[in-house]
Amino acid sequence: MTMDSRKKFERTMCRASAGFTLVELLLVIVILGVLAAMVVPQFAGQGESARISTTRSSISGIATAVNTYEIQVGRFPESLDDLTVETDTRAALLDKNNLADAWGNPFSYKKTSKFKYEIRSAGPDGQMGTDDDITN
Repeated sequence: MTMDSRKKFERTMCRASAGFTLVELLLVIVILGVLAAMVVPQFAGQGESARISTTRSSISGIATAVNTYEIQVGRFPESLDDLTVETDTRAALLDKNNLADAWGNPFSYKKTSKFKYEIRSAGPDGQMGTDDDITN
């Protein structure tokens, strides 16, 4: 092999191994697609369960505020708005902007007896009185 042909051979080999072939790139894309198809469904329902968990926490916080109001005033509030009012003798127990569930729907509050109350979220469907409602 002459010096010229040897250099040509080395340059050709260098260029051939310098990049990926179309087949290699397609194979990598297919593998990534298969992995994505297996992983994405695992996380698909997590947003909804996070909203439900957040709403449960919000209901718990509102219940704490209702109980605190009852201790301070001697009765349960008539509405959740009572918890957002600051007076000369006590601070507001809740921020008016925090009276909605994770879907943006307002919480429902009602006294069910002299000693009991219910805080309700309409849940994912946004309709009160359905099976997916979240209560305290």
